[in-house]
Amino acid sequence: MNAPLAERIRPTTLKDYLSQQHLVGPKGSLTSQLSTGMIPSMIFWGPPGTGKTTLANIIANESGRPFYTLSAVDSGVAAVREVIERAKKSDDLFSTKNPILFIDEIHRFSKSQQDSLLGAVEKGWITLIGATTENPSFEVIPALLSRCQVYVLESFSRDDMEALLKRALREDEILSQKKVILKETEALIRLSGGDARKLLNILELVVLSEKDKKISITNELVMQKAQKNTVLYDKTGEQHYDIISAFIKSIRGSDPNAAVYWLARMIEGGEDIKFIARRMVILSSEDIGMANPNALLLATSTFQAVNTIGYPEARIILSQCAVYLATSPKSNASYKAIGEAQQVVRQTGDLSVPLSIRNAPTKLMKQLGYGKEYEYAHNYEGNFVPHEFLPEEIKGTTFYKPGNNPKENALKNYLTQLWKNKYNF
Repeated sequence: MNAPLAERIRPTTLKDYLSQQHLVGPKGSLTSQLSTGMIPSMIFWGPPGTGKTTLANIIANESGRPFYTLSAVDSGVAAVREVIERAKKSDDLFSTKNPILFIDEIHRFSKSQQDSLLGAVEKGWITLIGATTENPSFEVIPALLSRCQVYVLESFSRDDMEALLKRALREDEILSQKKVILKETEALIRLSGGDARKLLNILELVVLSEKDKKISITNELVMQKAQKNTVLYDKTGEQHYDIISAFIKSIRGSDPNAAVYWLARMIEGGEDIKFIARRMVILSSEDIGMANPNALLLATSTFQAVNTIGYPEARIILSQCAVYLATSPKSNASYKAIGEAQQVVRQTGDLSVPLSIRNAPTKLMKQLGYGKEYEYAHNYEGNFVPHEFLPEEIKGTTFYKPGNNPKENALKNYLTQLWKNKYNF
């Protein structure tokens, strides 16, 4: 049985690798590392089909190192330790060419599985290359992350995709036997969503479904052939992003029915629990915020609960949280406040902290005026005094503008009572 097209034309050298020029171009990080032979442990973070596995293979080939692979989906701690032992035996400890261990979907490794890698990475028994579609800051334990370089891979550009299609038709032993004319590429590129593997799968499907030796690929032909074979939900592909977007926008739009429907689509597709729950934690602060501060508490509790319980029961907790968030009053005032404050920081730089609110742990600092004239709020009636806390250059600037909802209307009245007209609440 023939291997898939993506596997048949997988490049084996850096010069044949398309895309990711910031990593493999003349001035790319990986290019210089391969030229010196000093290859650190690293994590490739990027969408599906951006060449993470291919790059790992190329690094092993071009550096002449032993290469071991594990998939986080079906490898436990025992499998990790077994590979590490094999790597140690094959490794000359006086050589800089220690074996490479490639772990696909490293974000699916548990803490104990990741812990089992630490010693081998630290002692240099292996060079770890991990691949993940999820943010490694959330999914990789800090001790392991600190020992790895993180490289971000980007979705293929249109030019990269077209170059890949032409290479496949020119070099593949099966497709090159047919006379294929790439008349239109829009549908191929749009359906693949920047995923090179998906692009090649669709191309192969379209070409091999035509019996004629001469084939003209048009948008109409691609849509006709591909739509019949598109899965309902691909948790590593384009619909992964489309459906989470629909889910978030349904909650933001206060539609619990749509929110539960899109949640069900993700659950039925086997979506990662942590991915769904983490997005609800972010939304609870970004889109609900001070209109209902309890939303963040419930979303955080949901994240902890579903990770403990797992499927299938976790679906009930996810549903409760989604309904709660969808039916909560909405406000993005806190989200906008930090955005505006960061923009001011970028524009004004490091403004001086007012002397009155500086820390004054030493006698010299007190003599210089640090902390002088600071008014301790608890010494005043109502635990408030109208002191100045912003730098002189931006005093009176309003970042937080309460939203129009019962909770924040009450906050607006309270703040106006305290600050009068200073911040125009």
